[in-house]
Order: sequence, then C-alpha cells, then structure tokens
Amino acid sequence: MEKRPLIQRVDFLWSGFDKTLGLIVLGLAIISIVTFISASSGTPIELIDQLRNLLLSYSVMWLVSRVPPKWLQRSAIWIYTLGVALLLAVAAFGLIKKGARRWVNIGVVIQPSELMKIAMPLMLAWYFQKREGVLRNLDYGIAAILLVLPVALIARQPDLGTALLVLAAGLYVIILAGFPWKYIVPVVSVGGVAILLIIIFGGFICQPEVTWPFLHDYQKHRICTLLDPSTDPLGKGFHTIQSVIAIGSGGLFGKGWLQGTQAHLEFIPEKHTDFVFAVFSEEFGLIGNLVLLALFLGLIQRGLAISSNAPTLFTRLLGGSVTMIFFTYAFVNMGMVSGILPVVGVPLPFISYGGTALVTLGVGVGILMSIHRYRRLVQS
Repeated sequence: MEKRPLIQRVDFLWSGFDKTLGLIVLGLAIISIVTFISASSGTPIELIDQLRNLLLSYSVMWLVSRVPPKWLQRSAIWIYTLGVALLLAVAAFGLIKKGARRWVNIGVVIQPSELMKIAMPLMLAWYFQKREGVLRNLDYGIAAILLVLPVALIARQPDLGTALLVLAAGLYVIILAGFPWKYIVPVVSVGGVAILLIIIFGGFICQPEVTWPFLHDYQKHRICTLLDPSTDPLGKGFHTIQSVIAIGSGGLFGKGWLQGTQAHLEFIPEKHTDFVFAVFSEEFGLIGNLVLLALFLGLIQRGLAISSNAPTLFTRLLGGSVTMIFFTYAFVNMGMVSGILPVVGVPLPFISYGGTALVTLGVGVGILMSIHRYRRLVQS
C-alpha cells in the first residue's frame, strides 16, 4: 500500500481542529505564561507545572475534538453517573485540604466537582434530546432534580464557586431547551430585589448576631465584606482591597512586565490562581485588559456561532452551555477581583494556575471543535 505524503498525514491529524478557537486559546495560554512568570516571581517549578498543565489542556482539547458528538451523547449517562458516584466518594472518604473535602484518591488525586462542569450539560442535553418534540413542565422538573443533586453535593464540601458554575451549566441547558420566560422573569426579579435589599440594609443584616439561612458563616462574611471591605481590612477584605488597588494602579498602559509592586511585594494573595487578573491588570493596564477581553469575547462569539449552526438539539444545547460557562468563568473571576462580586474561588479561564480546571476547559473547547467538525462532515 502506497504511503500518503507527510503533508497529507499532518493535515489529517489536524482536520476538524478549529483554527479560530485554537489560536484564541493559544493567545490566552501565552498571556498565562507571561503573567505567571511575574506572579510566581520566576519560581521554575511552578512555571514548569503551569506549562505542563497548559500542554495537557491543549492535548486533551485536540483529543476531544476527534470524538464524534454521537459518542458523547451515548456516554452522557455514564459520565454523569460516574461524576455523582465520585462526589459521593468525596463525601464519604475524600481528602481534606484547607478545611474543605473536595478531593478523592483513586490512584491519582482528582477533584470530581470539575468533572461535573462537563457531565452536567452532557446529561441534560442528552435528556432534552430524548424528549425533543414532547417536552412538558414535568420534564423541566426532572431536569432540575438531575441538576440539584450534584450541586448540593458540591456545595456541601463546601465549594460554593464550583457549585455555582455547575448550577449555571445546567441552567443554561434548561433555558436553551425552551424553559418558559414567564417563570424565569419572576425569579430574576426576586433575585434583583434581594440584592438591592442587601445593599440597602447591609449594615444591619451583616451584624454578627444575624444568621442567614442556607449559607455558612464564611459565605455570609464574603458577601458582607464585598459590601464594605474596610470592615475587615486585614482579614476577608484584604483580598478585595489589594486587588482593587492593583487594578487601579495599572492605569492606561500598566507599570510594565515584572514591575507590579502589589504582586512582587506580596500584597496580592493567591496571585497565580484566583487573583492572577489583578497581577495582569497592574502590569499591562487598561490596554492589556482590552486585549484580554477581546480574546474572551472571540472565544464566546465563536462558540455561540458553532452552537447555533449545530445539526442536532443535543449539540446545540451542549455547545451553547459550554460556551456560556466560559463567559461565566471570566465574568465571575474578573468581577470578584474588581470588587463587584463576592470572592468565590473561580479561576480565570486558561490564565489561572491549575491542573484539573485547565483540563476541564480543554475538554470544553474540544467539544465545540467536535461539534463544528461533525457539522462539516455531515454537510460534505
């Protein structure tokens, strides 16, 4: 058998790999490395770890881009069941780090809640695909039960940030599946009124003797510190105060790479993970932030374009939810670092240091590439 020319073999390997998404993620990875060198103060071990994690994320992205969406659809139940089983294992005998039980050792230490960010939209997209054309209100109720179970297990760890991301991933699928707006608008309105009341009466409800139902004391403290960080300037408010100072001191053009005083004088906590945006803002200023926003907007726009042109309800729901999760990641992280949202421990996509989180993000982009590739193959 005659061997194909090398260029044809290489083209086959990269066929279906969406160049637009790949370049956007590459741009974010370059920003991550540049910022991480400054945030880690040049520590070689941490830098090597981040390079390895980014390479692993890119590799997983390529592998998932080769998986047909119909295979993802067939495996949705199994992935969801595995995710819930691992969450139950965490609750029973998980590892405790920094006061939270979020990890489990299965030969390697993993954080199962990260898996649910993908398993949740997979499961709900599969469910609504099966109910296409015969959807009833009961079906939305069953979808809500499928969503609430893992969210409750994750919130119990406790890990409010990841629980909110998984909740958002599931809600995006439910809304995109056609959940009536007459039910959404009242909930959003009540939430808006509740936020307004918290702002107006924050001085009273944040008193130590006032308890908030359904929230831990530390979660209440986070929200109250958001309203007025100066009430605990050396405790919970320290993160917000120092990150806002870093962002403001960056000005228009920033202080320059490796010149950020807030980062290098150790004023910014978690500067290579949740608060890496503060380091980037201080050194690259508003211009750098606009470039970063442009990359995230490009990622979201491309994801929505792929989702809107997807050939099946399953791929449209899955692609739309995954894309909106990227938006949620970026919005929540930038919001909490800027002091407009509570600190909930959400990383900045492809920028913050991480292992499992970066792999999950790579899987998400790979799913979008797979949906795009499948549509092209169907058309051809």
